[in-house]
Amino acid sequence: MARVNPYRVSIASVPVPSDFYRREFIRHRECLAQQREYFSERAITDADEALARVIGQLEEICEQADADQLIARLLRQFNAVTGLSGWSDPKQLN
Repeated sequence: MARVNPYRVSIASVPVPSDFYRREFIRHRECLAQQREYFSERAITDADEALARVIGQLEEICEQADADQLIARLLRQFNAVTGLSGWSDPKQLN
């Protein structure tokens, strides 16, 4: 009987980078929606449309040679608007 290597990682169990990034951009979109009362309708619409455009083009973005740098820059730009990195998740607090 062959021994199973417990440290072997199946490719199927490794998340696709675009899935991870998609979740991050969706979190920014949700954060933006929660702050709707603090921004003008135009600002919310513009930011939401930009997030939707990035999410829609994420597969193509991830195929670029400099994808990690581009996505990091986009996430920083959206973070400047949403402030997501400064928010804490109440479910993770004791």
